[in-house]
Parts: sequence; structure tokens; C-alpha cells
Amino acid sequence: MKVAVGCDHGGYVLKDRVVATLTALGAEIVDMGCDSADVSVDYPEFGLKVARAVADGSCALGVVMCGTGIGISIAANKVRGIRAAVATNTFMAEFTRRHNNANVLALGGRVITPDEAEAIVKAWFCAEFEGGRHARRVAMIDSIEDEYFK
Repeated sequence: MKVAVGCDHGGYVLKDRVVATLTALGAEIVDMGCDSADVSVDYPEFGLKVARAVADGSCALGVVMCGTGIGISIAANKVRGIRAAVATNTFMAEFTRRHNNANVLALGGRVITPDEAEAIVKAWFCAEFEGGRHARRVAMIDSIEDEYFK
């Protein structure tokens, strides 16, 4: 399974651990940048790159990282079909997949440690969408996109 990974300078501190964790879980990584914490870059650019790769099907899932995970998730969520969710613990990560079918995980390099990121990524990547009543709710989100993303 291909997973797109992207970050800005604020999320770069997590990137190597996230890539190593996903690789150990069997994912093929598509690196969307950035490549250093030394230069300030704009998180919307990297959120968009990952979101496009997931939305067009070239990657099944994505992980984005910025200082808090919030800004980059907002940017990713502007792409039709993307359900990017910020997680700061394993419970949140697992349930973003189980109940919300989140296809992009957002993490904050200034909020969590690389060790926490590893556990969060494992919980998210290994969880499966439960469907059922949750499928109805995800379909409602899709309907909102249909109405407002024109």
C-alpha cells in the first residue's frame, strides 16, 4: 500500500520516525517533502501534495505533519474526498479510521514526540473502518462536499 508523507519545517522532527514506522508496517512511502527543518516552508503546499495523491488514488493513505497538525490538516481537507484528522494520542488515531474513515492522518511536531508519533501512526494505520452507521455519517460528509465544493 502506498502512503504519501509530507510535512513543513515544524513537522519535520517527526518525519523520519513516521516513515520508518510505516515502512515497518509494510507501506510503500511516497515522500512529498519537505527535506529539512532548517528552512521555513509553507504547510499548505505539502498538505495539498499529499491530499492530491490520496484523492487521485496514486496513494491509498497520507500522513501530514506541521507544528500542530492543524494547519496542514485544514489545507488537506480542502481537497474533495479527503478526510484528514489530527490525532494526539492512539485512541484518537484509531477512531479516526474506525469511525471517520480518515484517509489522511495529521500530526504536530511541536505537540507530540517521535515516540508518540510512532504509536499514533501504528494505531491509525492498523485500524479498519467499521462501516455500518459510520458509513452513513461519512456519506453525509460526502454530501456536504457535493454541495459546497463546486
